[in-house]
Amino acid sequence: MFRIDGSQRIKLFKFIIINYFRNNPGIKTMKLKLTIGLLILISVQYNLFGQKEAFTVHVTPFSSDKYDEFCPVYYKNGLVYCTNRKSSLFVDYSSSQGIGPVKINFVDTSDSRTMKRPGLFSKDITTNYNDGPVTFNSREDTIYYSRNLLVEGNIKELSSNRNKLGIFSAVFESNKWTNIRELRFNTEWYNISTPWISPDGSRLYFASDKPDGYGGTDLYYCRWEGTYWADPENLGPVINTNGNEAYPFINSSGDLFFSSDGHPGYGGKDIFFSRMINKQWQAPVLLPPPINSQFDDFGIITDALMNEGYFSSNRGSSIDIYKFISNFPQVFYNDTQLENQYCFRFTDSGAIDIDTTYLRYMWDFGDGRKASGSVVDHCYDGPGDFNVKLDIVDKYSGILFFNKLKFKLALRDFEQPYINSPDLALAGELVNFDGLKSYYPGYKIENYYWDFGDGSSSQGEGVRHIFKSGGDYTVKLVLTLQSIKSGDVRRAGIVKKITVFNDNQERKLFLEKNYSANDVLPDIRESKNVKITELFSAEKEFLQDAVFQVELLTNVSGSSPDDNILKRIPKNYALSKVLNPNDSSYSYIIDQQINLMATYPAFRLMISEGLKNVMTRLVPIMDPAEKELYSLIKTFGTTVDLYFDEYNRFTSNAYIMLDQVVKLMNKYPRVRLEIGVHGDNEEPMETSLRLSQNQAQLIVSYLVNRGISLIRLIGKGYGGTRPVALNSQKNAKKLNKRIDFLIIRQSI
Repeated sequence: MFRIDGSQRIKLFKFIIINYFRNNPGIKTMKLKLTIGLLILISVQYNLFGQKEAFTVHVTPFSSDKYDEFCPVYYKNGLVYCTNRKSSLFVDYSSSQGIGPVKINFVDTSDSRTMKRPGLFSKDITTNYNDGPVTFNSREDTIYYSRNLLVEGNIKELSSNRNKLGIFSAVFESNKWTNIRELRFNTEWYNISTPWISPDGSRLYFASDKPDGYGGTDLYYCRWEGTYWADPENLGPVINTNGNEAYPFINSSGDLFFSSDGHPGYGGKDIFFSRMINKQWQAPVLLPPPINSQFDDFGIITDALMNEGYFSSNRGSSIDIYKFISNFPQVFYNDTQLENQYCFRFTDSGAIDIDTTYLRYMWDFGDGRKASGSVVDHCYDGPGDFNVKLDIVDKYSGILFFNKLKFKLALRDFEQPYINSPDLALAGELVNFDGLKSYYPGYKIENYYWDFGDGSSSQGEGVRHIFKSGGDYTVKLVLTLQSIKSGDVRRAGIVKKITVFNDNQERKLFLEKNYSANDVLPDIRESKNVKITELFSAEKEFLQDAVFQVELLTNVSGSSPDDNILKRIPKNYALSKVLNPNDSSYSYIIDQQINLMATYPAFRLMISEGLKNVMTRLVPIMDPAEKELYSLIKTFGTTVDLYFDEYNRFTSNAYIMLDQVVKLMNKYPRVRLEIGVHGDNEEPMETSLRLSQNQAQLIVSYLVNRGISLIRLIGKGYGGTRPVALNSQKNAKKLNKRIDFLIIRQSI
């Protein structure tokens, strides 16, 4: 269906009316202008097919048909603006060629009777040359305004090309504007004009044709440093182009409106909007018709929510100030709705390997539910804080073997307006929409505004709508929000695509083509509405210097375990007591290994003896001597075959490793070392014990011969009494034939 936008309709109506008046010369020019303004008002509010425009605009009563009025600014109960009412010349601040003179006027907009009688704003700051545009601080007792640098002197100096525009300030004291000063960076080499001070007074924005810009005039700002304005900073290439940017306006939310003929628009100067997010200006958004048109549109001011305001345009017979009223709440950056995710996939990294023949993964999701497996899917009922754990549990006893992972999961809804509706609908059927799941902590939702993408709109937290025909529709929800703490009002918008089908058959074909039963849930660590605070990760500890220890539960009093418990521990396990300096508690260590599965046989043996208060922990190695020892073990290995050949003689690897052990013990003279040699079940137990004891003594003798005191060494042969793997499996059996180098701790 053919549509024409607001500016095209304006042009069409102006063409019709102007030609009508040309054929009827007796009608006065003022009537022509009023007629055009009335038709613009009617035509832009509704398009030719009855669809409502975003804004309603009309020319202000104080705008004249012969002179120019532009750049309005809110002041007291009216507007301060620029006019060349005493001149037929218009100063174009988007170039360096403006010649004026332009004066600063005031009009009281609170009274319709006085609105038509504007007058000079103040003689205190009026010169014979160009004055304005202006901006005021929030207290309205300080004014910043553009004017020519020179306003007194001979005609040659005053008319010189060096008499540029600069920014001046004045303070209102004793009912007059006084203490007039110019900004320190005004210069005769380029223009500085169209100032605007931010509502908090921290920044002064302006336009300048400085030669270091991107072309034409650029927007700059300077920071207030307490006693002076800092040097100007360019707003950058997102805002500025090789064309002309000018007329900045900053609203109470810090949003930027400005005019440009460099960004793509409708023609001439157009008004754009940008917002700073994460310290970056966003790509400018072109304001829709009828604010923008094919003519020059610039100098906009608005209230905080852009419900209404004023702007300048030459769409009539002269440049005039127009008032606009929003027909629909405006949000220029509308994010696509994000879906709150409550279902996730939990996955073990696998950095620490376990044998699932004997052990199983057990997830505790912190919401009263658990699941078993290295990879599991889980759905939460909604947002909240959850303490998640991954434990390794003994399959046969159900007793905890090892804590693998702990983290705090903060599951939150996205901070956004939320359109709750079906994604798919049928033409002609009633579709329910609501915004009840909108989430803005710290704010109260005042209003809900809906735009259904088909020219229809509505209000309310819950609404119904019928789409008349099939297609993809972009539904928009705009919220008006009020801060509970400050009372400040803001808006936020979201869009969601709704696909509408003409009939059920069309919908069925779509579902068959797009539906997938194999959709995988997102990983918990990749979900955007989840924050994870890690409390413990065995994988990360394992990457550092750490060992796995089979321990009895901590005895805080420091006393030894009960004698009945001690009797259950097989004689070939030496129980040692270690002080934990963090809480003065003690750990009673049964076994210590470099890998987790190597501790399982000892753990399983203790469980079979009825010791249920046993588990394996990953313990960081804090002692520097122990760190160096385990580094050597990781480098040279522990397999017996790496140290002894078939004739029970040392290998070259053994000599290198043992020489490093000598260096370590010389470096740390207080270290005492146990060398434990283990075997498998290929030979009778007595033979295996005798062989392992002999190998242990050979290692001790070598170390003694290299100068290590015998009282610092213990050699033990365990034979096959302390396996760390199943002897029935060939590859696993090799793990049992090993040498343990252990620093001796306090034993009990």
